Amino acid sequence: MESTMHPSDNCTVETKPLYVFYSVVVIVEFVLALPLNLTVIYLFIFKLKFWKTNTNNIFLFNLVLADILLLICLPVKAYSFQMGERRSQNEVVCKAMLFMLFLNRGASIAFLTVISIDRYFNVVHPRKKNFLKILKKSPHISILIWLLLLPLTIPTMLKTFECCNSLGREDENLTTDIFREIVFFTQILIPFIVLVFCTAQIVNRLKKKTVGDRTKLRRAVFLVTSVMLVFSLCFLPCTISRMVLLLVRVKEYPEAEAIAVQVYDGLMCLSYLDCLLDPLVYCLSSTKFQTLYLEHYLPFLIGKDGQPSDSSHSTGNNSNTAPLKHAQRENMATQGTSSAS
Repeated sequence: MESTMHPSDNCTVETKPLYVFYSVVVIVEFVLALPLNLTVIYLFIFKLKFWKTNTNNIFLFNLVLADILLLICLPVKAYSFQMGERRSQNEVVCKAMLFMLFLNRGASIAFLTVISIDRYFNVVHPRKKNFLKILKKSPHISILIWLLLLPLTIPTMLKTFECCNSLGREDENLTTDIFREIVFFTQILIPFIVLVFCTAQIVNRLKKKTVGDRTKLRRAVFLVTSVMLVFSLCFLPCTISRMVLLLVRVKEYPEAEAIAVQVYDGLMCLSYLDCLLDPLVYCLSSTKFQTLYLEHYLPFLIGKDGQPSDSSHSTGNNSNTAPLKHAQRENMATQGTSSAS
């Protein structure tokens, strides 16, 4: 009986040293990302007062909130790996962990996508009325995202997802397994397609912009490109490995499945890296946030002019516009003198 058992029919690992290494990776991610995200959320709440500012800050706050909730799960996952288990043997802990991980990863993906869509409409269709702009004055869209994610996460509570019998093991659970896999893949692949579209459209808009201020467009390009890179690094590898794992599982290749399971778990650990990379999105989204963060935590990086030392392009633009404004003021004064005489 035991010799015919499939590699993923239980949560016990086959190569414990590998999972000990995975646990170290998870711990490093936790140690680096937790203080970073706590400092970010402090600024959003107490300095920026995100609920009083623009919608972009509301989306960013929800993104950092999803990251922090995800980070809470990482010590439990690292402990399970240290014990030689892919997931906790305690059923309640295991299902709670899966629920939290899927909910917060889904939220992270959703808010990264919404931020890119918001920037797409602001840059490519600045004058068009759209559903997103209607909701920009309130946090309703953020609440809606969290509410929509809840029912999509419920299937992870019905049966342990990554350790046992998923898709192709037990016919009576086939419908639940198929729905769970559809949710897993669509919440990654569809947003990725949207991100590619937004990035391509904004880059195309930048190329067509021959006159006027191109700085805003460049920042938009940097933002959507960084979001797509974070997405590609953190979420696409685990999605592809999941496809391979399901393929070898359905084809019943136990030895290949044993390898695929280990690769999948390792790439899932890589996906938690988005908690470290998301702050890059914050800095690219808002110059105000970037300056505020440096002033509070890294003041030695602030130049004598009060601007970040790497923002010479911003000061350069200001210096170029200063003579023009001065000339305009002189012209207005001259016109005023002429009319008075």
